[in-house]
Amino acid sequence: MIGHVDPFIGSEPTDLTKQTGLAAAWWWPKPQIGNTHPGATYPLGMVSACAYSGAYPTGYGRYDLSLEGVPSTLHDRPTASGFTHFQQSGTGAIRKYYNYFRVTPMIEPLDALGRLWDLTDETAEPGFYSATLDSGVRAELTVGPKSAVHRYTFPEDPRARVVIDFSLGGLSIPYGATIPLRAHLETLEPGVAQGEIVVEGTPIAVYIECDTPQWRQMLFYDRRLMPGGKRLDFDHIRPTTLRPFGLMWAGPSRAGETIELRIGFSLRGVEQARRNLREDCGDGPARFEHRREKTKRQWRKQLKSASVKTSSTKRQTVFSTALYHSLIKPCLAISESPFWPSDGPFAFDISTMWDIYRTQLPLLTALMPERAVELANALLTICEEEGNFPIGYRMARGSDRFSRQGSALAHTFLADLCQLGLPGIDWEWALVHMSDDLRRTYGEEFLLHGETHPISHTLDLAFGYWATAKVARRVGDTALAEQFEGLAERWVNAFDPTSGLLKDSTYYEGTRYNYSFRLLHDMASRVELSGGAEAFVAQLDQFFGFDAPAVAQPGNRPSVAEMQAGYALGRFEGLNNEPDMEAPWAYHYAGRPDRTAEVVHNVLLQQFGTGRGGLPGNDDSGGLSSWNVWASLGLFPVAGQNIFLVNAPLFSSATIAVGDESFRVRTKNFVEPVHGGPVQYVQSMQLNGAPLERSWISGSELHRGGELLVELGPEPSDWATTNLPPSRPGPAREPSVSPTLGAKP
Repeated sequence: MIGHVDPFIGSEPTDLTKQTGLAAAWWWPKPQIGNTHPGATYPLGMVSACAYSGAYPTGYGRYDLSLEGVPSTLHDRPTASGFTHFQQSGTGAIRKYYNYFRVTPMIEPLDALGRLWDLTDETAEPGFYSATLDSGVRAELTVGPKSAVHRYTFPEDPRARVVIDFSLGGLSIPYGATIPLRAHLETLEPGVAQGEIVVEGTPIAVYIECDTPQWRQMLFYDRRLMPGGKRLDFDHIRPTTLRPFGLMWAGPSRAGETIELRIGFSLRGVEQARRNLREDCGDGPARFEHRREKTKRQWRKQLKSASVKTSSTKRQTVFSTALYHSLIKPCLAISESPFWPSDGPFAFDISTMWDIYRTQLPLLTALMPERAVELANALLTICEEEGNFPIGYRMARGSDRFSRQGSALAHTFLADLCQLGLPGIDWEWALVHMSDDLRRTYGEEFLLHGETHPISHTLDLAFGYWATAKVARRVGDTALAEQFEGLAERWVNAFDPTSGLLKDSTYYEGTRYNYSFRLLHDMASRVELSGGAEAFVAQLDQFFGFDAPAVAQPGNRPSVAEMQAGYALGRFEGLNNEPDMEAPWAYHYAGRPDRTAEVVHNVLLQQFGTGRGGLPGNDDSGGLSSWNVWASLGLFPVAGQNIFLVNAPLFSSATIAVGDESFRVRTKNFVEPVHGGPVQYVQSMQLNGAPLERSWISGSELHRGGELLVELGPEPSDWATTNLPPSRPGPAREPSVSPTLGAKP
């Protein structure tokens, strides 16, 4: 799998084969770019490293800030002013607190610091990135969980230098830069230095080793060298007083000479940064290949957790890269919290919880259950220390916790872990915080009036009560569970009974249509609210654009009128954005899995591709890529409900690791799909040798491992048209199965 990963996918504007048929009717309101970067990463590690151009939103690339349509070009070719750390992964506007400690290899005077050099010969693989600057310097980067290692190969020049700029981060677009509030740095001995900056309330410490015994080591301030200086301290930096400052090694280079730079990072001071560097890289010089190989082994292990069989190199690359992008974030950094003194799980870059809770967190739970538990405990600690569960959590102190995007999203994640019975969480502790959190922010209005606006929060909170009731039943608090199950029924207050759609309200990055078809815990009642199965399917058909004409997508800098006309379509966004990523599976609850197959087939074949323009929109920290992984397997998690909907897979066979077990999806009569080609429909299924007449399996069945055999055909069948997925306003129950169903073969 690792050999098929292309980290460049998604780093430039969407460039897919022209959409045909159903897919041509979908409308894309959000930026048509994946916003990924090809830099070196470690699975769920706290450090990344990549070329830095200052472009939006990761610091890598050529594009300006864009919130809709085709992004504007900031640079006409790949460029970099150096190489930075802590990049985002595929987000939209979360941009300001990263790209610190820019490292610049130069053969120019220090006055040239900050200029852009053209990039050529870029290469990338999981855990490794390299490029050549037009100065002739070749750069190679790799990372560990809490470290980065740089290796630079210089041409012959008397003025070679490696410069680390402590003074600036963020982006080089208007209002995108971030400067330290306080900073200090000091040289300890030749080739060794340490320092710390405080940015947006977060201290980031570094311990640095540079293998340049023959070069001079100097501090600089305001682009002027400080020969003999050992330490710089800044007690208070203001934007008006900021001058570039940092650390430099300089001397003559021989052609082909390599300089290695190792940096350990910590949010808890320079001593811990030093320990982290030792833990990641060991002792002594020339550690680059050692660290690169260790990171590559770790990526190889994680990417082996899902495998597919296909004759299409293109589809193999799309799937492998989607799995790779799914495992970059969040950043898990045990015992690194800068905000409270206790050791234990800590996480940041939970940057798009409103996207990842439905697809990526269930994927982490399946592939890496111990890390999912670690993340859950980190969320619980954040709630205990700061007073509420975050909707997004970045490596910065402040009130920007993204509450308008959603409510009670951590509850969904915790409910899945609870229902799976994964060890390592104190559920009585969790219940206290889950219960208290439901009363904060929009929760008070929900309790007082039965609904809250934005109306999507009514659905969030109702489901949050349902999810918390699961935990209450686990710990034996039946009274609380019954109370919360009653409050969970308030989801119905969000809907207009005359239309069967959500009420008039404000909606985050969508319309009532994008939010009206989410998967609720009582879908049977939801379908009836639309007038029954036939009427519900008709609404879905209209939403997905069956028999609708093709639409024109927004271009560069679309007008307000153009965007309003697009939103007025009330159309599926084709995974250009994620509020409606669950909607294709809503057909299952009306007995029409054939429609799900048609929509998902068109998304997978027409909305994802190879090359830098291979994503339809922001990857959103792996939320989009995780959707691709699940859908390609013919599975989709109904987050928080401990069930997986099943349908036609994209590959003839596939295997996914679930903890220490494996779950295989195998097909009969499979035909390799093609762009714009015919859809394959499920004719029958068997789970571990027994007939499966329902279009779902429980999370427990998946996690026990086994085999799902899917018989496919060219026409819809009556499979799972009457045996619908569960709707459970009250206590959930395991499915009733035959004695062999669910048993391992």
